[in-house]
Amino acid sequence: MKHPVRLPGLSILCIALAACASVRDGANAVKAQAVAPAPDQGFIWQPEQASHRNDLPFQKVWIKPGFDKGGYGELVVAPVNTQYMMEMDWLHKASSASWIGDVKKDIAELAVYFHDRLVKAFKEDPNHRFMVLENPADHKRPALRLELALIEIDPSTPVLHALSWAGPIGTGSAMGAVNQRRAAFEGRLRDLQTGEVVATFADRDMADVGPLDLTRLTWYGPAKGIMDRWARQFVQIANKKPGEAVTDPVPYTLRPF
Repeated sequence: MKHPVRLPGLSILCIALAACASVRDGANAVKAQAVAPAPDQGFIWQPEQASHRNDLPFQKVWIKPGFDKGGYGELVVAPVNTQYMMEMDWLHKASSASWIGDVKKDIAELAVYFHDRLVKAFKEDPNHRFMVLENPADHKRPALRLELALIEIDPSTPVLHALSWAGPIGTGSAMGAVNQRRAAFEGRLRDLQTGEVVATFADRDMADVGPLDLTRLTWYGPAKGIMDRWARQFVQIANKKPGEAVTDPVPYTLRPF
């Protein structure tokens, strides 16, 4: 009589960890297939210069040939631009003026949140790669200025239905945004002293998927979680060594509660 083969718990754990590592290694490629880049909005000059890089988590990147980030020790994080958010298709189709006023207030608060998370992430960087300056005039060493614009945040499904805009499932231009759980930004990195743009970035990302999702209780859903991820990734890119890769986490997690 043959007995069933039993794998020790440690072996199972090792197999699971190896599988997870393999998935993470290809996470940037997975994202490239799962999330389409957002249309160019104009915050980046000559966006056609940008391209996808397997070693970076953002979908569109351009770095000036010969640029060396190692020559800079200070960083200014500019206030986050929100003008492109005001042009979102679903927002202009909303019929409630009072509700739109609330959304504009939320957008301003999200911009402050994104800015503050970036500053916090760099200040808490254990490598202290950049000294973050509150006042650009205070710089004593070569400094960079990070300029970002929020260009898209998908509304949650309940909000679209509350606005009576989503319509029956499968119809209406809003349905492309339903449950996408996405946010997008465009960004520029500028030499503070010369004003020259030395790098540009653009990314559209989506939030983790879990069985229980309380983030849809607000119209901006999981946007803050995506911003937290972007802030961490900017710090990782700042610390990136030649030959290293900064990858996106797999956009799916299992959360039983």
